[in-house]
Amino acid sequence: MHSPRRARELGVVVGTLPTGPLNAITDVPGVQVGQTTITGDGLNTGVTAIVPDGWAETLPAAIAVGNGYGKLVGSTQVDELGVIETPILLTGTLSTFRVADALITWLLERNPKATSLNPVVGETNDGQLSDIRRRPITPEHVFAALDSASSALPDEGCVGAGTGTTALGFKAGIGTASRALSGNTVGALVQANFSGLLTVLGRPIPAEPIDADGNSCMIVVATDLPLDARQLGRLARRAVFAMGRVGSDYAPGSGDYAIAFSTTRTSGFADRDLRGPFQAVTEAVEEALLNSLTMAETTTGFQDRTARALPHGLVAEALSRH
Repeated sequence: MHSPRRARELGVVVGTLPTGPLNAITDVPGVQVGQTTITGDGLNTGVTAIVPDGWAETLPAAIAVGNGYGKLVGSTQVDELGVIETPILLTGTLSTFRVADALITWLLERNPKATSLNPVVGETNDGQLSDIRRRPITPEHVFAALDSASSALPDEGCVGAGTGTTALGFKAGIGTASRALSGNTVGALVQANFSGLLTVLGRPIPAEPIDADGNSCMIVVATDLPLDARQLGRLARRAVFAMGRVGSDYAPGSGDYAIAFSTTRTSGFADRDLRGPFQAVTEAVEEALLNSLTMAETTTGFQDRTARALPHGLVAEALSRH
């Protein structure tokens, strides 16, 4: 019987930096995560909401694009102004715009004077395991994800926006991890749905290819380091680089994006001191991607298609061979 386990429980220790207490994006003070999962009747999809304290007053942020074949609502204004002004939501491709509309409704209820809002909503294509054309996400699903957000360890694997995703030949989903840096934290949450050859600590683990339309990855990076938007852009680019450490082939039909934000509005961090944050984001994203796989379970969905969970024995075997 396959039992979801985080990568560290399987003996996979990524990098050298210590983790936060939960080894999750919610280790960053003030960052919460909520999720809504939809399954059954040919559906495997959902919503994942990353809700930082202070979003309503804007927080410094940046977006890095690895491959631009995706639907990232709100990205141009983040690029232009260097801030986010809403929570960040993730979902399935064709539900992106319904989620953005519902997020606007949620925001307007909290700000009766607002006349302009920039919702940030990302996606990957879960059409392999979910009837994506039905666009099943309702406002109530979005509200539930936002209103349930907490600072606890987020559920991983087949939950929320990762319910129907696959990566590197196996069932994947949501994953998270963090790194501690002298009183500060860098955390990452991923929605993994991309192709390539799974690589664990440099060891390849072959799989039967999954014939899926979606080859994408959404990465959200949070930190309480006092970084400005330009420096956060540098972190976001390293987050996309980290996909290569687990074997991404960066396929041309892929939408690979990283959003990085800081919960600290004051800046003043020296560029010469970014070595630690660069290492932290690379390690956290790599481990989050592995957690998205090791925490997933075999799933049969739309039109009886099946995505097989990563057998944990393959990981142990690969590590023992080297």
